[in-house]
Parts: sequence; C-alpha cells; structure tokens
Amino acid sequence: MSKIIVLGAGMVGSAMAIDLSKKHNVTVTDLSADRLNYVKTKCADLEIQQLDVTDKLKLQAALKPFDLVICAVPGFLGFETLRRIIEAGKNVIDISFFPENSLELDAFAKEKGVTAIVDCGVAPGMDNIILGYYNEKLKLTDFECLVGGLPKVKKWPFCYKAPFSPIDVIEEYTRPARYVENGHVVVREPLTDSEFLEFDHVGTLESFNSDGLRSIIFTMPHIKNMKEKTLRYPGHVEYVRVLKQTGFFSTDKVTVKGQEIRPIDFTCNLLFNEWKLGETEAELTVMRVTVKGKNDQGVEETVVYNLYDEYDPKTQTSSMARTTGYTATAAANLFLEGLFTEKGVFPPELVGKHEPCFNYFMNYLKERNIHYVKS
Repeated sequence: MSKIIVLGAGMVGSAMAIDLSKKHNVTVTDLSADRLNYVKTKCADLEIQQLDVTDKLKLQAALKPFDLVICAVPGFLGFETLRRIIEAGKNVIDISFFPENSLELDAFAKEKGVTAIVDCGVAPGMDNIILGYYNEKLKLTDFECLVGGLPKVKKWPFCYKAPFSPIDVIEEYTRPARYVENGHVVVREPLTDSEFLEFDHVGTLESFNSDGLRSIIFTMPHIKNMKEKTLRYPGHVEYVRVLKQTGFFSTDKVTVKGQEIRPIDFTCNLLFNEWKLGETEAELTVMRVTVKGKNDQGVEETVVYNLYDEYDPKTQTSSMARTTGYTATAAANLFLEGLFTEKGVFPPELVGKHEPCFNYFMNYLKERNIHYVKS
C-alpha cells in the first residue's frame, strides 16, 4: 500500500483522492479548510491537510513522506508547482493543464530521477494515449480530437457549466489555437472554424478551434494533419465571441468610478455562478478521437473512438471528474505497479504507446463504467 498526496481538493482532485483511497493511503490537501472538511464527509478514509502550494518550503516539506504526488492545482499554478515537486525528487501525475510546455522540465526530471506523467486527463489525456498506441500500429497521417463537457440541462444564454473556475475556461477562448496542416503548424484565433456535428445520445453540437494539441505538436511531428476542437451546444460560441470582441476578457486595466479593474476579473466574477457546475448537477462528457494511417500492407485504415459519459448519481461524481480523474488514477496505479518506470517528463502519448499501458488504461476505465467505443 503506497502513500499518495493529492494537491487540490476540487471536483476532480477529490474524485481522484477517493478513487485512490480504495488501494492506497491518501492525503488530500487544499488551501480551503471548508473544502477539505466537505471532502472528508464524502470519504472518511482520506487524511486531510491544509496547504498553500505557493509556499515552496511548506509544499516540499509536505511532500516528504509520500511515494507519489497527484497534482490537481489550477492551471496558472501548475508549471511552478510541478517544477517544485520534481525539485523535491518526487514522482508525480499531473492534471493541472498549465499553458507552459511541460517538456522544458524533462532534463530536470531525468537529473532528479523523477517520473512525471503530465496532461493526464480526458483531453489532453486519453486522446493522447489512443494516439500513442496507434502511432505504433499504423503510419499515421491524420489525428483529430473533438471533445466537450456539457450540462444535461441547457440554461440560456450560454448552455454551459464547468467543474473548474471561469478563468480556466476563458483561457480556452483566448489562447491562440495551434493545429498542424500538411506538416506545418498553423496558428488560428480560438472560437473559429465552427461547424455543426452529430453525436449519439446528445444530438447536434458545435465544434470550434482550441489549443488542445499541446505536447503532440512536439512528440508527433511526423503526423501531417492534427487538430483538436472543443464542443459546445449550438449558440454558445456566438455569445462568447460577443463577450471577447467587446473586451470582457481583456487583462488591460480600465478605470470605473475611480477604481482600476481588469475586465477579465469582473467577467469571471459574473460568470462564476452562471457557469459553476453544482456538486450534484447532471452533466456529460462527449469525445470523438479519429486516427488515420496506413498499415504494414500499405492499406489505409481509419480508427474512431467515441466516448459518452454522464454524472454518476450513485457516487455523486461528475462525468468530467470521472473521465479526467480516473485517467490520472489509472496512470498512478500503473506507475506504482511498475508498468512504466522511465525517468523524465512524459505526456500521455509516450505512455500509451506501450501496449500493456494502453490496455491498463482501457480496462481501468471500463471497470469504472467509462467506455471508449472503437469503430
């Protein structure tokens, strides 16, 4: 039985801690004592500890007794927190989805003898794992991932709810979207190239450009065409583009009645309640991953994986927490069981390329009623 520390007791962090507590001794930390006490009511087996991850000395002291770290802090804290975990010589599974390039820490992790598996959620995460696996099977030419987390009940105007803070969602709408076309990296405005697509169980959704390729731009440069798009209910994109165009996402300060404020802070404050997913609110995750390439005989193959998952009322766990968190806890368990032992920083495609690891992820998720259906 290993000792694991989970940094961050949000919706996803707490779901991971509860899942891992079935087999391990787990301590979950957060800045908020109220949040920790709430998580403790959901699972009495968890140890709780109040911790400010921005205090380097306290963070590294807290990590000392543990065999593995799970990092589920907000994206803006992610890169520096990961660096400090590696500096402390601790192996880590990370889902903080920070904007920086995690591969910049690869040499440092090797030097410290650390295994860091990063971006280990649903997307980025499982789409990378599928890509890594089929990159070993086929000579790939194309990769596409379409993904979104949505509320079951559509509430006008945005028809959207999120298990994380509005600032992390707005980041998707403001960060330039990179994709690969004919071997060249193309940078587009996010929220562009929207199109309507049909999905089983949910109907028509709207897809748009977002910056979701992340590490695979660097780890899979031989694949000529790669694209990731976010999914929302039809109409959402137009409303968000209106906010963006009007300056509601700006970080430049404006003066209002003598007070200086950043429009984005005001917007996040307004959207917090509008977009906040309730702890027991029904929502769903939908994803379609498509890979194309030639097999050993030179015959072109197209492989599609579809995911549809819903809030679990029995465990009161959101679909986004399940699909994101259980990918990371699968990575934690396969690492602790010795299936992956390489040192350095590893995005999921470099783990999923190993068939035993790919099968472990798929089986682990299936046991938790999360099904990737291949066609």
